[in-house]
Amino acid sequence: MKIQAYLSFKGNCQEALKFYGDLFDAKIVNRQTYEDKKIDVPSSYANKLQHAELKGKNIHFMAYDASPDTPLNSGNQCHMSIEASDNNEGKTLFESLSKGGKVHHNYREREWGYFGRCTDKFGIDWMVNHNQ
Repeated sequence: MKIQAYLSFKGNCQEALKFYGDLFDAKIVNRQTYEDKKIDVPSSYANKLQHAELKGKNIHFMAYDASPDTPLNSGNQCHMSIEASDNNEGKTLFESLSKGGKVHHNYREREWGYFGRCTDKFGIDWMVNHNQ
């Protein structure tokens, strides 16, 4: 069994996946636009991603741009969680992910190790951990 995250965006999925791909050294694969799938959406939305995956070493998730008639609500039911290899990597990832977003818990030492929680500029919630 494998469980995987599927993220929804409001028209900026390509930009978000490029950001995450650069940050995590991952590639966008299985990229399909609404035009490719011939789905009835406004012409201005045809080049938006109907499906894509981000794959790299230790990262694989799926994402798409929800069609304009699909309501998306910002929520906190799901967080992407990262277990950093070391404290420097954790701090760097947290700083990059929180830039332009919102910090909920600063990345700092806790009783179990280092932890920080933020929402990035695309509205995705992240938890960054490094256990000593």
